[in-house]
Amino acid sequence: MSETQTSEVQIADPRPCIDPNPLSPYVAWAGNRNKDPILSVFKGVFPKTGNVLELASGAGLHINYFAPHFPEIRFQPSDYDADVFETIKAKRAESGNENVADPVRIDLTDEKTWPDPKDGLYDAIFVINIFQVAPLAIIDGISALGAKLLSPAGFVAIYGPFKVKGEYTTPSNEAFDKEILAAGVKEWGLKDARDLEKAANYHGLALKHRFDMPANNFILQFARA
Repeated sequence: MSETQTSEVQIADPRPCIDPNPLSPYVAWAGNRNKDPILSVFKGVFPKTGNVLELASGAGLHINYFAPHFPEIRFQPSDYDADVFETIKAKRAESGNENVADPVRIDLTDEKTWPDPKDGLYDAIFVINIFQVAPLAIIDGISALGAKLLSPAGFVAIYGPFKVKGEYTTPSNEAFDKEILAAGVKEWGLKDARDLEKAANYHGLALKHRFDMPANNFILQFARA
């Protein structure tokens, strides 16, 4: 497993209260904070051409920010909540992104909602900032979907804050986790990267790289074992 270090960025905007609603000020703040560091990594790992699927696209901030940098890639946004689709389309129109497809509904717990591999495979699948407010079981869906839909050289990239080998990587991540847990919502809280790895292994995927990101986050990159 290799690690790539990205440069720190300084964000002056105050953080809104934690709210996982995809249209919330907190999600917009987090997206604007991390979009450039994530883009920097994706520029090094995305293919020059192909198809890329985003899971849990939310308001569509990331996919519409990334798309102009990869004009030969077709980007497919998706989400469990179809109510966000008009927001994704509006951001697409605002950015003039002709390489962003109409969003589709994907429920990671229901394989019947997943795209049919006969309609095409994906060279990359990515998901950003869901595991601190989503059940660990979602990695089973992501891994199974990846095993079904990835091209032979494709990969899954998962961005977020994680524990590593049961430990917090920094005091700030421990404080962040305590803040999340204080909300008292079942399944909220930082997950351990090794638990994601175990679930991915079960579906034939292996952790290939862990990219260290600003603000004590990571990108975990999984590909076929």
